[in-house]
Amino acid sequence: MLKFDLSDLKYFLIIIAFILTISSSSAQEPGAPRGLLCELLREPAAAVITDKTPEFGWIVNDSRRGAVQTAFQILVASDEALLVQDKADMWDSKKIISSQSINIEYHGRPLLENKSYWWQVRTWDAAGKPSPFSKPQQFRTGNLNDTQRAWPAESKWVRLENGDMVLENRQKASYHEIAPKEFLQTGPGHYFVDFGKAAFATIKVTLKSERAGDSLVVYLGERRQHNTVNKKPGRTNIGFKKAVLPLERGKHEYTVQLPRFISRFPNGQMLPEHTLEVTPFRYAEFVNAPEGLVAGDIRQIALFYYFDDQASSFTCSNDALNRVWDLCKYTLKATPFLALYVDGNRERMPYEADAYIQQQGHYCVDREFSVARYTNQFLIFNPSWPTEWQMHTVFMAYSDYMHTGNTETIARFYDDLRAKTLIDLERDDGLISTTTGLVNDEFLHKIHYRGKSFRDIVDWPAGTPVGKKQANNQGPTPEGERDGYIFMPINTVVNAFHYRALVLMAEMARAVGKQDDALLLKNRAEKVRASFNRLLFDGKRGIYVDGVGTAHATLHANMFPLAFGLVPEKWIPGVVKYIKSKDMACSVYGAQYLLQALYNAGEAEYALGLMTSDSKRSWLNMIRVGSTMTTEAWDEYYKPNLTWNHAWGSAPANIIPRELMGITPLQPAFRKVRIKPQPGNLESASIKMPTIRGFIYCTWKKSDSGFHLDVTIPANTSAEVWLPTKSVDGVKENGQDICSVKDILLKGEKDNYVICETSAGRYHFSWGESGK
Repeated sequence: MLKFDLSDLKYFLIIIAFILTISSSSAQEPGAPRGLLCELLREPAAAVITDKTPEFGWIVNDSRRGAVQTAFQILVASDEALLVQDKADMWDSKKIISSQSINIEYHGRPLLENKSYWWQVRTWDAAGKPSPFSKPQQFRTGNLNDTQRAWPAESKWVRLENGDMVLENRQKASYHEIAPKEFLQTGPGHYFVDFGKAAFATIKVTLKSERAGDSLVVYLGERRQHNTVNKKPGRTNIGFKKAVLPLERGKHEYTVQLPRFISRFPNGQMLPEHTLEVTPFRYAEFVNAPEGLVAGDIRQIALFYYFDDQASSFTCSNDALNRVWDLCKYTLKATPFLALYVDGNRERMPYEADAYIQQQGHYCVDREFSVARYTNQFLIFNPSWPTEWQMHTVFMAYSDYMHTGNTETIARFYDDLRAKTLIDLERDDGLISTTTGLVNDEFLHKIHYRGKSFRDIVDWPAGTPVGKKQANNQGPTPEGERDGYIFMPINTVVNAFHYRALVLMAEMARAVGKQDDALLLKNRAEKVRASFNRLLFDGKRGIYVDGVGTAHATLHANMFPLAFGLVPEKWIPGVVKYIKSKDMACSVYGAQYLLQALYNAGEAEYALGLMTSDSKRSWLNMIRVGSTMTTEAWDEYYKPNLTWNHAWGSAPANIIPRELMGITPLQPAFRKVRIKPQPGNLESASIKMPTIRGFIYCTWKKSDSGFHLDVTIPANTSAEVWLPTKSVDGVKENGQDICSVKDILLKGEKDNYVICETSAGRYHFSWGESGK
């Protein structure tokens, strides 16, 4: 992969090496498949599966240009020793002519409950050459007939024969020891420790005490105050805990046993009793410690969900953006510690909008699918209160489908997902409202809502009314994070979500063979679009208003329609101008859709400016105030009771790969990918992005000699590559005129891009101008 800071000479040398690689590739054969998945689990031996016919997947291991899989063979055995001999007693699929490398359903002898099995696979290439078999992967079955569940698809803890506790159908989090980054003795018996980053953790310390009966006081916290833990969180929920450890005589290892987290919220999640309780902290302070304590005696015991730090990377010529990326990526590593997505430490409760943003980012930083799927299944049956949040479950299901190609969730919960579009609230023109009497018991039962406060949200938090005292969960001004949005019965933001949910539901209907319903949903979406633009757009001002019956307009009433494809092309300039006049007048949640809208409109430089801003409403402000994870709000000024561990603030983790670097699936499971970089004023950037089929690499650099773009497409995948240049004239691939490269199909020129299609492999594009 080409790094952004390479000189032109280094570019030349790499191109030469690449040509030599291609010239010798014809003699190569495919390697053993890697990246094996069983039921979308990377480590199925560390879980149990409850599907009687599990599905298998793998990465085709072939770096040659144009590499495809033409056939495969799967072996499944009850003993790993059989696979060593390339034998199988459960299933030998024989050679199957197919390019399918994911979602291959088991078709062998019936699997037994509570038993271990092993499987392996090999593939054939276009020339009919077989690969070696993959390394065997173990998977375990659990209870295959358990119907006693609190809700469909509930995942339970299971004890294995060796005593280990694992989860059904998803990976579990595990504890990791982290050494101090800074260790200070600040006085007699007084020490201060910095672990570098906050984590959901407890702490372990080894001490030697001269006598029994003494006590060690331990403070754990996310915020530092000089060389102590900040012990006055005030109205915030920035982590802080105090523990007292009675000491025994002699040298002993002590682990702080934190009090169990007790949820006060309806869907709050708690760690099981067999695990250590955790709290978010970066800093530790020891008071009354025996002399002789050293850094090597102290470890943070951090609870992380299964995460591969090497699965993704990003670097660019803008150091601020690099820091924002690192902040967001680490957030996505640290926050799924409960093996599903929750909203932070205060509530530990899943919310649909939070989970959707976390899902989008998680897909971009790790090759992980089960936690997002499980969270969405949980939320289908255990929803939170906001209107728009219901429709995020449709968004999540569609994203799961596009990233995995798997339709099981759609097929199993089709009616539930369809209800989540809120189609039952439509009036004759297709628009919906929560205030017209249709939100009755029947409707609420259909969407599985059991609360008493189903209502629109737009954004969060709300502002403080004039003359009122600011509550802990309110913004300081009347506008709040909603830009002063006026709530009307026909709400612009709600109906923008309704339109997008219908569009996505129609696609999912087609995916599971419900063609008639797909057509109905598509027609409903078109009706909503027509009514939306007829009733909610102010033609004189060229912008959308907050709802039917008000002339008031806000950032939100315009960014959501632009993000969801509702704005006719001729109206886009006016809408964009209005959006840009508002700056970041939304929450960290709203920033997801603001940035998405801006990139949809080609406003790359402005979007980049928002992501790298150092204002109080910025990711750099989160870093500046001391957090190492994204925060619940831009600053405690905007929400006094915020947490410093809230993944719904991690939008750049998906915006950078999907919008700035432009990598998105065109077909389910990345069978075909689009790469459409929007460089803006960045000089260079480089990314490694995981997909279910393998890793995509994209690197570009502007220099005096022109624009250089390198992409690597995994085997068994094709790509639509958008080159950011106005004309095909002068565009080369590996030094050859692009029009004469047999592996590349030119599709045309559009919107200052040259569009071409490629097969798998590595490509080096260059042209003489420095890009748009």
